Order: sequence, then structure tokens, then C-alpha cells
Amino acid sequence: MTITIQNLAIICDATIEGGNSNQIIVAANDITTAKTGQVTQLTQARYRHNLKESQASACFIATDFEVQDVPTSLVLLRCSDPEMAFIKAIEILHPQTHHITKISPQSVISENVMLHENCHIGAFAVINEGVICGENSEILAGVYLGKNVKIGKNCRIYPYAVIYDGVEIGDNVTIHSGAVIGADGFGYKFRNGQHVKVPQIGNVVIGDNVEIGANTCVDRGALGSTIIGSGTKIDNLVQIGHNNKIGQHVIICGQTGISGSCMIENYAILAGSTGIADHVKIGQGAVIMARAGVANDVEAKTQVFGSPAKEKRVAYREQVAISQLPDLLKTIRRMEERIFQLEAKNQNT
Repeated sequence: MTITIQNLAIICDATIEGGNSNQIIVAANDITTAKTGQVTQLTQARYRHNLKESQASACFIATDFEVQDVPTSLVLLRCSDPEMAFIKAIEILHPQTHHITKISPQSVISENVMLHENCHIGAFAVINEGVICGENSEILAGVYLGKNVKIGKNCRIYPYAVIYDGVEIGDNVTIHSGAVIGADGFGYKFRNGQHVKVPQIGNVVIGDNVEIGANTCVDRGALGSTIIGSGTKIDNLVQIGHNNKIGQHVIICGQTGISGSCMIENYAILAGSTGIADHVKIGQGAVIMARAGVANDVEAKTQVFGSPAKEKRVAYREQVAISQLPDLLKTIRRMEERIFQLEAKNQNT
């Protein structure tokens, strides 16, 4: 889609400064590579120098953000929240592709299913009995939906995702390719020299406006439900164990692993490659920093780091102390040598 800078400014509630507002915008791009006909954004001072050489036609910028050496061909779009304005511009210029509503003849659909007339079912999708799929939802090629799966409105399940029996999915949910929702939790009891599987008879319940990344696994509850709260965003390659209760608007970054029966409260952030032991509670708004290993509960609105995870300032002090160990060892050796020399001198006198 194309749009003039003038109309883009109106839609994004921005004020025009400099340049030619009648220019046509055809795409969005980052500030280092944007070309003529593209719009970009500048939100951080460390990227301010890129504006001088920018070939972009327009740039979203905060109302009070001071810049110099702006190219004469560049229009500044000043607004209160340039990041959100830029997101809106991207949505306008690069609208999401929607499939024509149809049920592919190559799909396999069991009896006793309820598919809204506006659903899209792609080729080679498998829809088992008891499935309910809401209005405007898209089940793309090769998706597997187990028995009694419930999917709300405006959902998109990308190719080759697998949704096991009994999973419940809210409205406006996106599940990316290769994700597996509702597989058995990892539960065993050791008896008589062998591991005996504990039956996993629960399900997964996913709230509204959730996004789950590619190749992420969310295990069903052993008893009861594994719950993903509304507004939560889960990155690629995440493992969520059985019976976890993930709150609303939680961020879980790639390669994070959460053991079973944890409670992750609203607005918590789990950075990349964090590991959470079982039965741990992460408080509301807490931040688990990258590669942290959490074995104990974390208080609300705190930040922890390291393995085992500790309060950020304590962990950083320990890291600094560890980095000083080589010099400290050298100092100790010199002191030992000096003590040895003094003791030898005393023995000789």
C-alpha cells in the first residue's frame, strides 16, 4: 500500500516538520537502511547520528527530541509516542496477508465439528471430531487439531503446528509453525528399577491475544490445566512444563525452560535462556535476566541474575569479585613468599 506523508501524519496523529509532505511513502524501514519513499523512526539518542545521512523520506520522532543536520528532503513526523506511531505506519504499509475463506478439499475433517462459515482451513490440515473454530480464524496448511479443541475468533495457526486433544484457545491468538500445544508433561515415578509414567490427563487453556513462537512446547496439565494468561507473548523455542500458571501480559524470551507447577504472575519478564525450577513463584512485574537459573521464589518487581539467581546488585558485585580473583591470587602468592622470607630470617637470627 502507498500513502502520502500528509495522510500518514493525520492517521498517526503526528505533526509535520520540514520537507515535502506530498511525497509518497511505500514502505517502512530502519533508520540505517531506509531509502527514498520509506518512513523510519528515531527514538534513541545513540542513533541520532544516522539521521544526518539518512535517505528516508520521513521519520517519526518524539515531540521534544532535539536533532541537527536534518536532510532537507526528510520530513520529521513529531508525535508523543513515535514507536507506536511507527507500528501503526507498518500496519498500514505492510498489511498482514489474509487467506481467502475456504475449506481446502485436501484437508481432513471429522464429523461433529463446528467451523464458522468464515473459517479458513488449509490443505492437509487435520481437524478431529468435536473441534470448534470461531469466526475469521485461519488454520493453515498441515495443522493438526486434536479432539475437542476449541479455538476462538480471529486466530491464526501457522503451518504444521500441533494442537493436542482438549486444548482451549481464546480470541486473537497466534501460534507459529512447529509449536506443540498440549503434549504430555514430563512426569514419572521411579519404582522397581524403572520409570513409571504418570498419566497426563489435563489440558492447556490459552487466553486472548496470546502469541506463541515457532517450535515452542506447552505441556498439558497432569491433572487440571496448564494456563497461559491473556496478552502473554512467548518467543520461539520455549518449553513450558505441565500445570504452570502463566499470568497476563507476561514476556517469555527464546530458549527459556519452565519446569512444572510454577506460578508466573502478571507482567513478569523472563529473558533469554532462563531456567526455572519446579514449583517456583515469580512475582508480578519481576524480571529474570538472561541465562539466570531460578530455584527459589522471586519477589514482585525485583530483578534477578545469575545461577543460582540472586538480586541483580548482589549478583553483579559477585561477578566483579570473581573477575578480580586472578589479581587477588597473585597478591596472596606475593604475601606468602614475603611471609616465608620473614620466617626464614627470624629463624636465622
